[in-house]
Amino acid sequence: MNAPHRPESAAPADFEARRFGLALSLLLVSVIGAMSLVLARVAQLQIAPSENLVRHAPLTSSTRPEMANRGDVLDRRGRVLATSRVGYRLFVDPQEVEDPYTIAIDLAQLLGRDPVELDRKVQERLDKRYAVLIDLLGDAELEAVRTANLRGVGIEPVLVRHRPYGDLAAPIIGLVGTDHIGRSGVESIYNSILTGRPGRLRYLRDVNRNAMWVERDGHEPGADGRNVRLAIDVEMQRIVEEEILVGVEAVNAAGGRAIIFDPHSGEILAMTDVLRDRPGFGPFTDDPLRQVDPSLARLRCVTDPYEPGSTFKSFVWARVTELGLVPLDEVFNTHNGSYRTPRGRRISDAYPYPELTWEGVMIKSSNIGMAQAALRLTDRQLQQCVADFGFGRPTGSGLPGETGGIVTTPQAWTHYTQTSVSMGHEIAVTPLQMVRAFAAFCRDGSMPPINLIVPTADVPIVPYVTQRPMLESTARLTRQTMRKVMTHGSGRKANEVARYRMFGKSGTAELPRKGGGGYHKDRYVISFIAGAPLEDPRLVVLCVIEDPDRSLGHFGGAVCGPVAATVMNRALEYLGVPGDLHLDEPPRN
Repeated sequence: MNAPHRPESAAPADFEARRFGLALSLLLVSVIGAMSLVLARVAQLQIAPSENLVRHAPLTSSTRPEMANRGDVLDRRGRVLATSRVGYRLFVDPQEVEDPYTIAIDLAQLLGRDPVELDRKVQERLDKRYAVLIDLLGDAELEAVRTANLRGVGIEPVLVRHRPYGDLAAPIIGLVGTDHIGRSGVESIYNSILTGRPGRLRYLRDVNRNAMWVERDGHEPGADGRNVRLAIDVEMQRIVEEEILVGVEAVNAAGGRAIIFDPHSGEILAMTDVLRDRPGFGPFTDDPLRQVDPSLARLRCVTDPYEPGSTFKSFVWARVTELGLVPLDEVFNTHNGSYRTPRGRRISDAYPYPELTWEGVMIKSSNIGMAQAALRLTDRQLQQCVADFGFGRPTGSGLPGETGGIVTTPQAWTHYTQTSVSMGHEIAVTPLQMVRAFAAFCRDGSMPPINLIVPTADVPIVPYVTQRPMLESTARLTRQTMRKVMTHGSGRKANEVARYRMFGKSGTAELPRKGGGGYHKDRYVISFIAGAPLEDPRLVVLCVIEDPDRSLGHFGGAVCGPVAATVMNRALEYLGVPGDLHLDEPPRN
């Protein structure tokens, strides 16, 4: 059978069809490949654009932050010590201004600023879109910038910290930086509580930077910071700052420190210190940051220890009495003010007496009597006394830089140490340690925890185990004996101005030489610590004055006593506490 006949034109037609299909396939593959490359390039530009593109092509989305207010710092009665207000920052977009090399000159002429400093900030960010020139504009500067309406120059709101009472309690409150983060004081300690959580708004925009669309989840609301209420009372702080300055200037001293303390709650009601640079003497201590800003000053009441002198005798007297080592009516031979210990150490009294009872040793502040009593204690017993009253370790206040003072170690303890510590020498304490330990005489013999804040739901107080260095009966007896210090001893100058029955103790110690090497023989650190009223103590007041002019006065009782008494008068009257002097026996000369 013959095969079917095919026309000769069929073969070329099939070839053309296959060629067309192949071409179409190649075209399709090419289009798909090109589109893939375009999509890949778009993805690459979106995900990882080149630096050059980022510099010249604006992004199509923006995030605008929303400020969150920083919490306020309040005093114990709710008065605002530190708050935030809105200020304005000046910035430029170096790529939008007419001339990035002359804009600093234009702004300097407009605002009266240094053109070199402004230009440096512009030139450092020429390749950026944002350069801050002035962190905070004044009111007149703000109005000038708004009126000028310069291209590429903008202002933006920023939070600014403000202290309504100025420098009152500034070192305690502390400083907030331009980033609105606490740098010192309470602002730093409680920064996490005070700092709010900023919100933000994300949106799409066009090439002219106009908002076009906000996504459903584009807004994240912020939260303001929480307030912190301090135990500090503004009026008591004002009292203590005024009176310590008066006391320091009265004797041309290098500096002074003072605390008002609630012995029951452990709250620091007021705390301050002052330093003076006297011609020819120089500063008593260096604190360069104090000159930069008062809120950066070191809290010397918690950082810088001092020798307490005879104020420390109250703690040793209480321990010796409680151990029953010396009866109240035992009479000590005080050798008319000059005595040698069994190991040959010479000890003298400022005022000589032939003999004194154990009670009289406290009232007249006899070094000789205290040294003899201290020798009845073992080294371990006196070391334990020091530790039980909290000396040698920080109080746990949480204040920055707190130190534990200086206490001789058991390994280095000598016969000389035993007698020195009983008189408040060869030991250094901080004012904060001192008021806390003295509070035990105002209570049942226990010491309270230190409280810098009033507890709230936002800032609770951590539970604390109360320490009890003596029995309540010992605390009351020592308190009554220190009342006689006011009427018959070194506190008489204070008692003359007191309007309450105070009990207290004075201290006079030689000033140690800087860097060690013994003591100055004619320079002193003097102090007075007191509680009142006698039967129901409400406050403890400590006054320390450093390096007074000896020709104007250098005894703690005569110089610091009246200052402490005046502070106590004003503080108790402010609290509405009635006077109780009518209950007291008349003073004897």
